[in-house]
Amino acid sequence: MKVTNHVRMVLPAEVGNEGFARAAVAAFCAPLCPTVEQINDIKTAVSEAVTNAIVHAYPEKKGEITVEVVIYDDKMVSIRVSDEGIGMANVDEARKPFYTTKSANEHSGMGFTIMEAFMDAIDVASELGGGTILTMRKNLKENA
Repeated sequence: MKVTNHVRMVLPAEVGNEGFARAAVAAFCAPLCPTVEQINDIKTAVSEAVTNAIVHAYPEKKGEITVEVVIYDDKMVSIRVSDEGIGMANVDEARKPFYTTKSANEHSGMGFTIMEAFMDAIDVASELGGGTILTMRKNLKENA
């Protein structure tokens, strides 16, 4: 696969920036002519990923979230959302449905489950005290 385009943006980890990230990634992918379903899948997954970073990465200080999008010549899109926050002690546990470190009244614990449902693949790397890197991939070929 050959990279045909890429973008990188750094956003403050502040409520509201998930909407900007979602719209920016969707606009960046638009030249690939995704279906409405495909673009909605991407928007939903990006929103969940950025929201997770906003809510969980920096509980006691302000920080930044980096969103990187790479488009490949075979219409594969890779979206990487990373932070330098507190990280996760157990990624496998965090990926379980309904798992949350916050109040269940505030958060459903379904972020990873939603991302997995809408993207073709997701990979998570996290180090306690060292941040988290989430990479999601979506094939935008017509019959993917």
